[in-house]
Amino acid sequence: MTSWEELASTALVGTDRRPYQGDLLDAAAVEVARRRAGRKTGAAGSREQAPSAAEQRQQVPGAAGPQDGSSAASLEAQAAPAEERVAVGRRAAERLVRIMGGEHERLLPEWLAAAAATGRRVPPYVLPELLEKGRRDRSIRVHLGVLAGQRGRWLAGLNPAWDYLLEEPTGETWELGGAADRRAHLRTLRTADPEQARRLLESTWERETPDDRAEFVEVLADGLSMEDEPFLESALDDRRREVRQAAANLLTRLPGSRMSQRMAGRARACVTISRKVIAVDAPHDCDKAMERDGIRPKPPRGIGERAWWLQQILARAPLSIWGHPPAALLKMKIPDWDAEVKAAWVRAAVLQKDPEWARAMFGWDPIADLLESLPPDEQQELAADFVKKHDLDSQLIMVLGGVSSHWREGLATAVLRKIVKVATTQPWNLGELVKLAGERIDPALFPLALSYSPVESVQQVAALLRFRADMYKELHP
Repeated sequence: MTSWEELASTALVGTDRRPYQGDLLDAAAVEVARRRAGRKTGAAGSREQAPSAAEQRQQVPGAAGPQDGSSAASLEAQAAPAEERVAVGRRAAERLVRIMGGEHERLLPEWLAAAAATGRRVPPYVLPELLEKGRRDRSIRVHLGVLAGQRGRWLAGLNPAWDYLLEEPTGETWELGGAADRRAHLRTLRTADPEQARRLLESTWERETPDDRAEFVEVLADGLSMEDEPFLESALDDRRREVRQAAANLLTRLPGSRMSQRMAGRARACVTISRKVIAVDAPHDCDKAMERDGIRPKPPRGIGERAWWLQQILARAPLSIWGHPPAALLKMKIPDWDAEVKAAWVRAAVLQKDPEWARAMFGWDPIADLLESLPPDEQQELAADFVKKHDLDSQLIMVLGGVSSHWREGLATAVLRKIVKVATTQPWNLGELVKLAGERIDPALFPLALSYSPVESVQQVAALLRFRADMYKELHP
């Protein structure tokens, strides 16, 4: 094995598993510089052609390849900085390897979130595979900025395929961090002092990129109040549509905002309630003022323009303007545009996060998005009742998928009962429900599942809960 191959092999598996005499990072930096200069250490004093970029990537995953004009002067830039965080324990790391290897692989996001919460990093030998998974799956990137540590960011700087990591939060401040760090900082400050967070954003707003502006606006959802209204109203004039949409979504949650009042006027012009009938006249055009307030003029395929404009107006109008509780409105007759009005009310309940409307509209159209407007306890109560009354189908799976973890005993028992019932009639139809139960039920309830029924599918749930319970114990020794 050549010196280069030995370095590459040790870097991939880590010095814990393959001891290396000396400083591995310094040795790697020297070797990289020599190769970039056209020299190899395999034959002292000899001069050979430097390997191509493709060859280097094959030899060392994470190496970016040679650059013209580089020399030994780049040694310092090539060495990975020292780690600042302690790595997770051996057992936790071994479980991560098992998960990445395919054992309950859907638990990877949960493992990463739980590990990041401890403030630790992953060991070096898992980095290449973990970074490669992050390249293919955006959903797991959010915690990798912390978990990958300094060496992970060093590798990301060498391999363009992994440079997404450089955009993930690492714990830096507003002034020094990248976009993700600054979002994380703003989110933390928003929780502690909403007004100060908004003032900080206002102070740099004109210098932010369009993409950053859209994401920064969404951070203001936490602690949202009328104090934010002037800033959000001004954001409706932004050049980027995503910024305008984000601002309009937040203003919709403020019934007293100028935008909400403009929408209220448009809604009243379209809808008249008399006795037990709701008369609707959908808008005939979409003007620039409507577009400024977040109304998108072009409808999706399959929806007419007037229906599309009507739904958007009613979804952004304050729910209080209807003057009746939602349960009473749902009993009224709507001769024209019935489906469009009710779909708009569903969207309004979601946008405005109104518990009463979410509760009522869930009865009309049980979609997972409505559950987000309810506190966790009520989410689970509503979902448990739905499980008891509804057959196992894709809609039931979608509703359960919208209930935040960890499911407590009430919902857990309802789901386990459903599994036992279906196991006697349609055992082939249980796959997704069993996985979802094992992934969402509070892992501390694995004794409940273990003793609930000897049915194989229930025991599979219990085994997965035990796997997760052990996972948390390893991360919090």
